[in-house]
Amino acid sequence: MSPIAAPVGEGTRVVLNFSLSLEDGSEVDSNFGGEPVEFVIGDGNLLPGFERHLFGMAAGDRQIFTVTPEDAFGQINDSNVQMVPRKQFDEDTELEIGLLFSFSDAGGGELPGMVISFDEQDVEVDFNHPLAGRTIMFDVLIHRVEPTELH
Repeated sequence: MSPIAAPVGEGTRVVLNFSLSLEDGSEVDSNFGGEPVEFVIGDGNLLPGFERHLFGMAAGDRQIFTVTPEDAFGQINDSNVQMVPRKQFDEDTELEIGLLFSFSDAGGGELPGMVISFDEQDVEVDFNHPLAGRTIMFDVLIHRVEPTELH
């Protein structure tokens, strides 16, 4: 007797291919054409707003979902745009709008920030996620859904 195919839900391991695109159709990330990814629902590998769309899907299902900023990478937070003194950058660094830098946060972790403007004294850096404020098209093909072993 073969096992009954379980739908995606809490405590399931999911194997899938996916792509993320913006509303204008430009692709941000995709693993179609490559190896599928495997993760357990709730393990933190996928944002909860994306995971919820998978609930009830089964092996062989493919769907495209529209995910709002609130369920994706959040809205743009104006307080995440900071002025950083120009002297904190190496003198030989050629600044350009759109350039990404890695900054240390208060906890010692790395925080990416993008240059959005600069002058001789200050550099305006945006620490929002690059996809903040964007509606995302989430295309998913489920390969396998398995119950996980609870310990």
